[in-house]
Amino acid sequence: MQTQKKQNDTEIRDCGIDEELADVLTAISVVSKRLARKLTMLSRQEKAKKEGGKTDE
Repeated sequence: MQTQKKQNDTEIRDCGIDEELADVLTAISVVSKRLARKLTMLSRQEKAKKEGGKTDE
């Protein structure tokens, strides 16, 4: 009886950990996308400055 209870507790805990891990990975993905977008914008601005054009501000 105790063994079955421990297995159920572990399964519930694992489900919670899996959900938390998924949330963390999603947050990392969102932040990575924002950083990539900012880097792309900076790269375009630097390229425009080198070519003598105006940058979008």
